Amino acid sequence: MSPSEPDAAPGLRERKRLQTLDLLTRSAYTLFETHGYDSVTMEQIAAQAGVSKGTLYNHFPVKEALLAHYFHQELARSARDLLPRLMKLPGFVQRLTKTLHASAHWSEAHRAYMAPYLHYRLATAQPAAQDDARYPRSGMHTLFAALIESGQAAGELRTDLSAAQLAQHLQLLYLGALTRWLADPRASLKREFDAVVSLFTQGAGSPA
Repeated sequence: MSPSEPDAAPGLRERKRLQTLDLLTRSAYTLFETHGYDSVTMEQIAAQAGVSKGTLYNHFPVKEALLAHYFHQELARSARDLLPRLMKLPGFVQRLTKTLHASAHWSEAHRAYMAPYLHYRLATAQPAAQDDARYPRSGMHTLFAALIESGQAAGELRTDLSAAQLAQHLQLLYLGALTRWLADPRASLKREFDAVVSLFTQGAGSPA
């Protein structure tokens, strides 16, 4: 056995694990799109992926977890692509507004899945430091923190609270806006998000 082999094995196992997660989530989403989210069972997902039910449940205990993992991969990629374009905008308000309007467009396109996804997110929410690093986050907290850091550096935002702490508060406002939008078919998600920008930057106090 060469000295490099012990280090190579964990890397290989991790790649195989990620490939399995990708197979399971893509198989699940194909079924969701074909048959509708509510009618798809975990047994159907295992059969579609060609794995045992035990393998599926070992990675994802409920189908909401499959949906969240699939969405978080997609959102994380979008967040990475969006950040360089956001930083070309003149200030924090413009950058956050652009971010949330892009999120509104994505959420409206996936509205059929947003209720189970959001319910799962809220039910399994943990502080960022305690998140399971094996599974991808949506990328929104990281994106919010980057925007807040740039706003703090420019003197636009308070600095007595950390960017991570402010990002967590912003994400709760973000999730609240999504909840309101889902509860009211007449609601505009862009307007809900515009209210988030106003609340986060100006607070809820009456103007002097």
